[in-house]
Amino acid sequence: MMTGILTRPLQLNIGAGAGDQMPGAVRLDLARTTRPHVVADVEAGLPFRSGTFGVAGAYDVIEHVHDLVAVMEEIHRVLVPDGVLIVTTPHFSSPNAYTDPTHQRALGLRSFDYFDAAHPLAYYSRARFRVRQARLFFKGRVLGRLVARLARRWPSWYEDHLAWMFPAWFMYFELVAVK
Repeated sequence: MMTGILTRPLQLNIGAGAGDQMPGAVRLDLARTTRPHVVADVEAGLPFRSGTFGVAGAYDVIEHVHDLVAVMEEIHRVLVPDGVLIVTTPHFSSPNAYTDPTHQRALGLRSFDYFDAAHPLAYYSRARFRVRQARLFFKGRVLGRLVARLARRWPSWYEDHLAWMFPAWFMYFELVAVK
């Protein structure tokens, strides 16, 4: 019997904080007080070899970075081909997008489309990702579910016409690294 063989790809939790959104993942954070495995500033580069991780998670992190394009390029670098980046972030219509003074930007459902080779403005970055999933989540039981159904069926129409009347709470993305 062979030992030491990984049964699943290595995972990286970027900006892990004190939570454990990705059990078993390498926890990276700038704050030593959160007791990460690796103390590093994602904006200064990730201290890992290229193609190290099969999955990377950035839970409520992306909105805090100054240079999103550079961070996305660095995450792309450490992912294997077809590796997955999971992102959660407040939607631009959410009060949470503007409440935290450390947030640098508010994002929408189409923000990661710029990393797709088919996007007309893809020249902003060398990193290529395919959006596998982009979902909005809402607060509230009845109204939240109704608006969520509309937004999932017609996401662009929701953002263009309803977002400020019926704010979303946060977004969930799965981005596949294209290499």
